[in-house]
Amino acid sequence: MRRIGVVVNPIAGMGGRVGLKGTDGKVEAARERGAEPRAPDRAREALDALAERADAVELLAAGGRMGADEAAAAGFDPEVVTDPGAETTAADTREAVAEFVDRGVDLVLFAGGDGTAVDVAETLTDRDSDAPMLGVPAGVKVYSSTFGVSPRDTGRIAATFEDVADREINDIDEDAYRGGEVETELKAVRPVPVADAVQSSKQLGGGSVEGLAAGVAADVDPDTTYVLGPGSTVGAVKEALGFDGSPLGVDVWHDGEVLVRDATEDEILESLGDRNVIVVSPIGGQGFLFGRGNDQISPAVIRRSEVEAVASKAKLDTVGVLRVDTGDEAVDESLRGWRKVRVGRVERRLLQVV
Repeated sequence: MRRIGVVVNPIAGMGGRVGLKGTDGKVEAARERGAEPRAPDRAREALDALAERADAVELLAAGGRMGADEAAAAGFDPEVVTDPGAETTAADTREAVAEFVDRGVDLVLFAGGDGTAVDVAETLTDRDSDAPMLGVPAGVKVYSSTFGVSPRDTGRIAATFEDVADREINDIDEDAYRGGEVETELKAVRPVPVADAVQSSKQLGGGSVEGLAAGVAADVDPDTTYVLGPGSTVGAVKEALGFDGSPLGVDVWHDGEVLVRDATEDEILESLGDRNVIVVSPIGGQGFLFGRGNDQISPAVIRRSEVEAVASKAKLDTVGVLRVDTGDEAVDESLRGWRKVRVGRVERRLLQVV
């Protein structure tokens, strides 16, 4: 019987679709923009997958919406270890993880982003625990190599893993991130279950992208609205189109005009026309086209758009396959299969979306 401790950061990821690029210190701003909690639903997806193997699992959980509510909804009767208040904080996460250690869990399963991963990792280290950790991806920033590639994958891994290996837990400065700079810092190295569906650490792929950027610019259709994702590769496309884009945000462009810079989901939807194309580049080392750092490009946006993937050859060499994790299984399924990725002015490479 495997003892698993579950803790959910209920506010993780709220800043994504409303364009805040993170939730640290921005919860009220996210709520004012209409953000809805994302982590509880994604935790429930993971726990539903875990429940399919419930006969091999004994579950402990932080109280209320920090885990116990989602566990009960998935059919578990968890041992509740904490009683957090209405407004939860990182201290509540750390308290729950400390309780898990004291009660001898075999795995800490958490739902959140990199900030939550750091809280879990540091608490385990402080308590001198060798318990592995595994994350349900629910934050805006998911740079650490301790997350499953999707919630359901994470639940399956939690129930079935046999081996663990040391992996990196990274975090970034959200204020710098909102200003267009990615400043990563290694926070911890912790054992994580070994599985193909555990994502790699974010790598910043190199290579010249001038050719592919020129190719996109040369092929633009004046009757099409372009949704341009974050990152340096698509940043080169924005430059080729003649404007200084938001480096880590999503911009909307149509026929020589920037309709919205650093757009939220709602702003993107309001700007879409009869024909729309999303230009996006996979994250180097991980291969995610959607679901990591570009939540503003939501399932609703994707349903109304075509997708053009762009990447340098060097970046594609680091990923092997492409991945999607939009939070909508039907949309994810529509994106899966073989896809042409523009790697030069006219050259494309076939890569599979899994």
